[in-house]
Amino acid sequence: MADMKIRGRELGLAFAGTPGRFNAITDVMGVEVGTVTLIKGDDIRTGVTAILPRGRAKAHIPCAAGSFSFNGNGEMMGLAWIEEAGELQTPITITNTASCGVTRDATLQWLVKNKIGTGQDWGLPVSAETYDGDLNDINGFHVTAAHAMQALDNAKTGALELGSVGGGTGMITYDFKAGNGSASRLVEIDGEKFSLGIFVQSNFGHRQDFTVMGVPVGKHILHDQLRGKEQGSIIAIIATDAPLQPHQLKRLARRVPLGLARTGTIGSNSSGDIFLAFSTANEHSFARGGIRNADYLANSAIDGLFRAVVEATEEAVLDSMICNDTMVGRNGNISIALPLDQMMDVLRKYQRVSE
Repeated sequence: MADMKIRGRELGLAFAGTPGRFNAITDVMGVEVGTVTLIKGDDIRTGVTAILPRGRAKAHIPCAAGSFSFNGNGEMMGLAWIEEAGELQTPITITNTASCGVTRDATLQWLVKNKIGTGQDWGLPVSAETYDGDLNDINGFHVTAAHAMQALDNAKTGALELGSVGGGTGMITYDFKAGNGSASRLVEIDGEKFSLGIFVQSNFGHRQDFTVMGVPVGKHILHDQLRGKEQGSIIAIIATDAPLQPHQLKRLARRVPLGLARTGTIGSNSSGDIFLAFSTANEHSFARGGIRNADYLANSAIDGLFRAVVEATEEAVLDSMICNDTMVGRNGNISIALPLDQMMDVLRKYQRVSE
């Protein structure tokens, strides 16, 4: 599943914080990610990504969860029940805007097919979207239930392929080709180490706002803009093994915009910026009913996790562009890859990387 494309750290970008082994959401033990990528003919550039919070073997065990919408011009189905119950009870799928309902329903079919209980006699799967219609024939409805179930079946731990894969296949960020991004951080709290990972389907931003390590890179690379305006959305999924309550996970989700701001965005009216955080801790509590006992961190102890969210968000967004290639799609539209040589030249000019 892993692709050997170069990432920002390998280019010499000095991201803050210590990543896990894979520098991905899968550094949180148990989290599995699967993708199906659809690239056909001249105009199909789409797909679906599936995230299993506890992996297939424990897909029936809920997780504590919380969400936050920074700007609501988008969709993440299933959040009403998470807001009410404080639990994520299903896998997560992410795809294009026109296929969000398809992957939501397919998740239910997959749960029934595999005899996986959701903790109740009905299910409200989480399904999210961003718009890929600049490169993809979005109204052709090419993502099917079979594709979504295949992504769920394909889900694995380990290193992730980033860029134009899965639901991120047709996505664009700061008018450069983008898509799936992921990063992780290791956080020590009171002598105990925890992992936090983030996954983004990145599809937002205006070229002139694009910022790398505090440098206005976008203003120096203005050629070949496809959108030429602020457009799109971003979905972010945060996973951690730190024991947190639902309201604390909502607080983590609220920190995603701080990481996005480091890359330059203002959070435009047209953007659907919706975020979900879950914890894989306290499995014993969610595996049974009745009276539950659970560990959780004090609010005063979670600043390190806040910092991890901000740092990992920034890195994941940038890697969604760095791990990418130019794509030609619908109507001959071209989304260029971020010119890495030009970016690095600009960063050297501003003394952000060594010669």
